[in-house]
Parts: sequence; structure tokens; C-alpha cells
Amino acid sequence: MWKKNFLFRATESTPLTQSENELFHDTEPALDSAGLVLEKFLSVWVQGEGSEEKPSVFTNIYVRTAMLDVNKHVSLLQPLQGRSHQIKQLLLSEQKQFLRQWLEVHAPQAWESSEDHFRDLFELE
Repeated sequence: MWKKNFLFRATESTPLTQSENELFHDTEPALDSAGLVLEKFLSVWVQGEGSEEKPSVFTNIYVRTAMLDVNKHVSLLQPLQGRSHQIKQLLLSEQKQFLRQWLEVHAPQAWESSEDHFRDLFELE
């Protein structure tokens, strides 16, 4: 199975160089948000068939809200959302555009082989 993570600041259109695993790995889970200064992120996981290096088709996308207090190294990770309407609501148009372009450029054959319902998630409204 092929998978790739894109981690966006909630209001930015270009992902960070770090993945969700890299940024949130050594943080403590927040039990309460009182006193925390949380920065909001959107973590996007794209999955597909193929090798770890090269996908042959994209099959699924999941998005979750993640929040981090950088100074206290405490985080809140929401459950992954995989329903079309949830994904469309969570992602900004610019984020959808970035993801679509990245997938088309880095794996054009996988993009073309993907089912319409997957590609439709990246349509701009």
C-alpha cells in the first residue's frame, strides 16, 4: 500500500515539510485545553495501491484536525474523517488545488487510474 501525509496549517495552502508523525510524535496528548495556546493544523492522508515509492492508483483520502501548543509540546488529534462531505468542508479550496496538482504531477498514471469519486474530492466549488 502507498500512503502520503500532507500537513497544512489550517489557513495555509502549502503543506509543511514535516508530516503529522514528525510534528506530533513526541507530544503529550492534551487532557484539557485550558491554558493552552493551540495552533490548528489539517492533516491529510492519501492512500493508494502500489509500492511504497510509487502509487498505481489513489483510493482513499482522510483528513483530521490537529492542534498543537508548540511551547508546552501538547497536542490534540481529532479522529480521521473519510466521508466526502467532511473532507470538502475541512479543506480550503487552495489546499484542494495544491493536493490535486501534487497528485497529478507526481503520479499522473495513478491520478488517471483513480475512480471519479476520488478525483471529485478535489474539484473547486
